[in-house]
Amino acid sequence: MSELRFDGLTAIVTGAGRGFGRCHALFLASRGANVVVADNGVEADGTGGSPEPAQQVAKEVDAAGGNAVPVFASVAEESGADAIVAAALDTFGRLDILVNNAGIVDPQHFDDLTMLQFRRMVETHYLGTVAVTKAAWPHLKKAPHGAVVNTASEAVLGNIPKCTSYAGAKGGVFAFTRMLAFERSRTGIRVNAIAPRGTTRMSDPPMLSWVYDAPEEQFQHMCMEILKPEYVSPGIAYLAHESCPLNGETLVCGGGPVMRLALIETKGVMTEKITPEFIAENIDSVLDTTDGYVIAVG
Repeated sequence: MSELRFDGLTAIVTGAGRGFGRCHALFLASRGANVVVADNGVEADGTGGSPEPAQQVAKEVDAAGGNAVPVFASVAEESGADAIVAAALDTFGRLDILVNNAGIVDPQHFDDLTMLQFRRMVETHYLGTVAVTKAAWPHLKKAPHGAVVNTASEAVLGNIPKCTSYAGAKGGVFAFTRMLAFERSRTGIRVNAIAPRGTTRMSDPPMLSWVYDAPEEQFQHMCMEILKPEYVSPGIAYLAHESCPLNGETLVCGGGPVMRLALIETKGVMTEKITPEFIAENIDSVLDTTDGYVIAVG
């Protein structure tokens, strides 16, 4: 197969100042894309802010022979979303790809989380994804092969401690991806998501030690080569490329495997008169995933 390239196309990558986003920006640029490096340089929990991370990554792209423009803006603010999209149009004259990657993490047990922490998580992950997509949408509709790649998470499966705020926000991103993909027939825009695996400041040994209440040494293996964040970016590039047939899908990528993350419905049971007792008597059949099926988009 020939190399999947993006020559002449323009991509926005949010949260591109560090971690996965930085790798996505560098990878897309290495394949020919002009890149808007959007980041507001906050701490992992969303506090603070600095233009330096975005500026540094843009310099890395330029030094490697690519084209990039940094944008210091917050996806959680509509004005920030508008500024990010305006930078793509003002600098490169077009917009073809949007990678919604910006995110924060603030793990706590549900009892200890404040409503402010929940709002901050939703405003960044979910509403931030919606805001930048909304600003980019009319321009992506004009692109020959407009594509959106959101960042979901395996946390939506309910398998990570201290994660109710984060998983809830990512659940919104997952559902948003599915429903927006449903509109492809009238917009022509493909919408998919990636659920990344890898070691960043949001998933390094100190952070995992706090999340799992276990010694930091237990997670040192997370720093091995295969878990480098660079190995998620090929999944982003595939989903963003015009040759990709997928729409409404989420791929788990990084750390070795590439997998599909999907909702299924079981075959279940049928009855003309449902009662609590009927459900209780048939609950094993209700839950049996044999012959379960994935709901198609559109």
